[in-house]
Amino acid sequence: MNWGRLNHWWITLLVRRSIRQNLRRSLAGVWLYGRVPRGAALLAPNHASWWDGYLLAELGWACLHPFQIMMTDAQLARFPFLRLIGARGQREVRSLRRGLRAGEWAVVFPAGEIRHPAALLPLHPGAAWLAGREHVALFPVAVRVVLRGSQWPEAFLRLGEPCAPNELESALAAVLAQLEEDLKTVPADQPPPGYLCLLRGRASRHNRVDWPSRMLAWLGGTRSRG
Repeated sequence: MNWGRLNHWWITLLVRRSIRQNLRRSLAGVWLYGRVPRGAALLAPNHASWWDGYLLAELGWACLHPFQIMMTDAQLARFPFLRLIGARGQREVRSLRRGLRAGEWAVVFPAGEIRHPAALLPLHPGAAWLAGREHVALFPVAVRVVLRGSQWPEAFLRLGEPCAPNELESALAAVLAQLEEDLKTVPADQPPPGYLCLLRGRASRHNRVDWPSRMLAWLGGTRSRG
């Protein structure tokens, strides 16, 4: 199937809905800190988890801003339907450039692969090159999916201030370090100050009352009244 030419809006809507449901079912929530760009911008996140592409897509949807996300050719071959929500291969730089000129976001992971946050460097030059070539703001984005005080992992995104293309390595390392510091300074069951909830996810069992507990509570109340 030629996913690049398949443009039925309802199929795209189904893919988008499936991704958002996947996020809600698998994560406790998605949180954001920072100034979201208006107009054309290149977002350059670290890449530390399988969820990162979905999280940047959720950012675009929550902000009602069109975007394209560069993926490896191998990953896009495995999940070709992601083209319907803006995924592009490594050789499709022209598509990202056209999008930037039309006011879209381009999301490029400068690490080029999933790495532990502590192993951020070295970065590939593509994100910085594209931002410089198209004269758009370049935003370093720290992304972390962590298991803290909930049964389910939480996702945190922190947008840094725009940086010069030749400063991307230091800017991305700095915003990632700031995100780590933010998470250290609050109780594990609370988001850091200033982080806004992009998406509510799955509640932990300790935050819900299951039916056996409700039954025991009802029986206890019945006996006390008797």
